[in-house]
Amino acid sequence: MKPYRLLVLALACFTFTAMAEEGHGDDPLLLDATAVKSAGIVVAKATMRVFDDEMKAPGEVKANAYDTVLVSPRIPSQVVARKARLGDVVKAGQPLVELSSVDVAETQGALIVAEQEWQRVSSLGKEAVSARRYNEVRVARDQARAKLRAYGVSDGQIATMLRAGSAHADGSFYLAAPDAGRIASDDFKVGAWVEPGTTLFTLVKEGSVWVEAKLAPADAERAKPGARARVLAHGQAIEGTVVQRSHRTDERTRTESVRLMVGNAGDLLHDGELVDARIVVAGGKPRLAVPDDAIVLMQNQATVFIVLGQDRFEPRSVRTGESRGGWTEIGQGLSAGETYVEKGAFVLKARMLKSQLGEH
Repeated sequence: MKPYRLLVLALACFTFTAMAEEGHGDDPLLLDATAVKSAGIVVAKATMRVFDDEMKAPGEVKANAYDTVLVSPRIPSQVVARKARLGDVVKAGQPLVELSSVDVAETQGALIVAEQEWQRVSSLGKEAVSARRYNEVRVARDQARAKLRAYGVSDGQIATMLRAGSAHADGSFYLAAPDAGRIASDDFKVGAWVEPGTTLFTLVKEGSVWVEAKLAPADAERAKPGARARVLAHGQAIEGTVVQRSHRTDERTRTESVRLMVGNAGDLLHDGELVDARIVVAGGKPRLAVPDDAIVLMQNQATVFIVLGQDRFEPRSVRTGESRGGWTEIGQGLSAGETYVEKGAFVLKARMLKSQLGEH
């Protein structure tokens, strides 16, 4: 065989191999089985899926009261110093505010005296003093400690106060965070006199919030505890769960509140914010739907790729409906039983764009 014929044969083999890898000829949507497998394209028949119905309702974000703590004094006090501020994330036991109280000063003095007397009597032992005296001194010490605890003074503060060389009875003490969380309110001023029960701080855990959805009584009846729900806010759909309903109709709006528990990772939702709520209820009708990844935008139009046979694909515009759980409803443009590209639609779109740019 002549050399030029060998060259032609080699070129023909190379061209055939390239076509097998890239498809057939210049048509970007004509692919053989090898190219389809290499591109990760998976096809499926369009089927009907049951989308549970969703009830739509306006909602308001509320702090999760079960994870909210109010920090307040238990006795009349004056605010001496602020140790934490609005928005701070604090740890359990962290000082929040320093207070001063005459009652605390009196009890601190009583404890210092009682502790010193107890140390003296206990060192002598029961044999050296009467049993009555021994018990009186111990009870006086214990009562003074208990009184300070009742005022909100922690055991750590009591121990510091009684430490050798630092015992003092100036009436100062601090309120500590009972749990970890973020400070959601701190409406007070340094120097102010505050009464028992006055809220100085609101401490919340932000891992979850409540959303109070307002529904007509008949709809509220359909919202069962444990039902799935969504909250639409900040361009996101945040998953939640129905936890309670109020069983009381608002006289002004004639609606009932349905409480949703919603995750709040990243502190996205805040108390008082208005959102849109969606509550899932059973009884939905079957609808034609495809996976979200099967839909691509082409010329600003939702598109799926149809399998025509003989390794050929074709883009087809569709009208989409609701999207839920990774599936999107198809209202027009695709029929049940038609074969479409379930995975790999982005690959076909890329091949078309590449072809249009003149890259072969």
